[in-house]
Amino acid sequence: MCHIPVFCWISATVLQNILEEKRSNDVRNQAGEVSKTLQESNTEDTPKTLTQMYTHFLRFQIQQSRRKYHGEYTLNISWDEKAIFSLGKLAFHQLERNNLIFYDTDLEACGIDVSKASVYSGMCTQIFKEEKGIILGTTFCFVHLSIQEFIAALYAHLFLDIQKQNVFIQDSMKQEKHGTMIDLLKTAVDKALKSETGHLDLFLRFLLGLSLQTNRRLLRGLLTQQDSNDQSKKEIVQYIKQKLESNLSPERSINLFYCLNELNDQTLVKDIQTHLSKGSLSSADLSPAQWSALVFVLLTSEEELEEFELQKFKKSDECLIRLSAVIKTSKRALLNDCGLTDKSCPALATVLGSDTGLKELNMNNNNLQDLGVKLLCTGFKDINCKLEILRLRDCGLTEESCSALATVLRSNSSLKELDMSNNNLQDSGMKKLQKGLENTKCTLEKLRLSDCSITEEGYKALSSALRSNPSHLIELDLTGNDPGPSGVKQLSDLLQDPNCQLKTLRFLGPAADEGCQYVTGIVGKNPLLLRELNLSGCKLGDTGVNQISALLQDKHCTLNTLKLSFCHMTDEGCSAVTSALKSNPSHLRELNLSGNKLLEDSGVKNLSDLLMNTQFKLEKLELVSLYSTAVTVRLIYQGT
Repeated sequence: MCHIPVFCWISATVLQNILEEKRSNDVRNQAGEVSKTLQESNTEDTPKTLTQMYTHFLRFQIQQSRRKYHGEYTLNISWDEKAIFSLGKLAFHQLERNNLIFYDTDLEACGIDVSKASVYSGMCTQIFKEEKGIILGTTFCFVHLSIQEFIAALYAHLFLDIQKQNVFIQDSMKQEKHGTMIDLLKTAVDKALKSETGHLDLFLRFLLGLSLQTNRRLLRGLLTQQDSNDQSKKEIVQYIKQKLESNLSPERSINLFYCLNELNDQTLVKDIQTHLSKGSLSSADLSPAQWSALVFVLLTSEEELEEFELQKFKKSDECLIRLSAVIKTSKRALLNDCGLTDKSCPALATVLGSDTGLKELNMNNNNLQDLGVKLLCTGFKDINCKLEILRLRDCGLTEESCSALATVLRSNSSLKELDMSNNNLQDSGMKKLQKGLENTKCTLEKLRLSDCSITEEGYKALSSALRSNPSHLIELDLTGNDPGPSGVKQLSDLLQDPNCQLKTLRFLGPAADEGCQYVTGIVGKNPLLLRELNLSGCKLGDTGVNQISALLQDKHCTLNTLKLSFCHMTDEGCSAVTSALKSNPSHLRELNLSGNKLLEDSGVKNLSDLLMNTQFKLEKLELVSLYSTAVTVRLIYQGT
């Protein structure tokens, strides 16, 4: 509500008026001139609920109206019961029909004089509407929907006071002789829960709030003062808690907690806050009402929810589904390693297709399988989806998931990063993914497909797609696959495309013994291109490392990151790398040579000397040798 300008205006109006009344009260109190109602209105602190805020606003509007139109400056509120009843009747019946704009015939049916409509305390404003030359006449609306809902709730109480009947039961045959407060409140709860749009949610909160004697006291002279309504409060609180145990939508559940707040009951909320403070939620067996309380607490927290991490709560499909309303408000959803299945995916798809700010979804290491991804894709394809990062590593996926995601890439331009590593996608999956990657609507910048059982045919399909749409991808990870000479040649041809923007390339696996020849062949033709090269785990040996070193010596080479861990390198290779960096020291920022057989101290000493070079810009050096030496076993340098 605090994001709604009209509510901010109402709040400012009320708070300003309360402060002015208190100042006036202090002066008049000395003279003994303060009215009982005014004393009561000032005995409370500032409004703590919506009902209190809007009740004060109504009082202020009535006072302003009396001063403007009747010249009355009395401290006591003079209620025009007939006018308020008529205005409330209009508000209630139009709200039931979900109407926000109404015509003079609607006003006349409620006993309102159209010529005096603008006098109704500034709450009913005339607007004019003309369509295609046909004058529809004057139309009316309340300043804001929330005001209509408050006046409608007030009318329901007035109807009970005056007519002694439940306003929801129009059939006199079904109406009991005397309606009761508890029957009215229960009927309203049921009506609101049946609404698919939630158009009665705020009305219900006001209706329940106005049932409290503390709020009715502010309306003395308009509503009857029921001193024995404690039992009604207990009954309706219990009734709401029973409803919370049923299978309600997150939206309806959350509103019921707002209702409990209007009734000054926070027992469920305090219970869940205790669980949160103890950190016992992951092992707690929560009831449906407690799940709803958890959602309410998280959503009403003063801290903005940037990141939602499911592991902090409970690793299960049920927990995700229960907390989907919370995920909707976050920007990053970390749902990895939580034992999730396809059962979670419909709820997530609904979140993705809603008005959400969710930018990142991490589903790594869950058993989603192809069915789960297909269900998720219904949300990805929604026009409202703004997701930019999707992680699906090790989720039991096959080529069928590639087909579903290809459809997303053809229709959703917001996705910038996709990780499908450690899934059995195979070449057939790449051929299906190709259809999405080659589409001009696809603006993917990072694609990770490590350990996906891709061979030459898959590389061919991937390279073909990126040649068709080469201008966006800046990072490609294909480690752990087997490209073969043909696959590497496909990448080489791709990198020579002047439109190719690739900056980070990871594509060799442990079996690529001749990988360095491929790398130097590719990067050597376009040394300005790559910024990161990861050859860790490749059986390069000193011969391969020497080839990489020759590449580093090229003055056009602008590599920022070079990873050569576990590459079967010895001191000879280490010396070659050091020599190359002396020739071209200004670009490399990160170097990893860990896990190699550096038997002598000379290679390490040369690197240490290099760090003293002022032209050398290295910020991070990792060097963990497989063999102990007299000088070092482990060296990790972190520069600034």
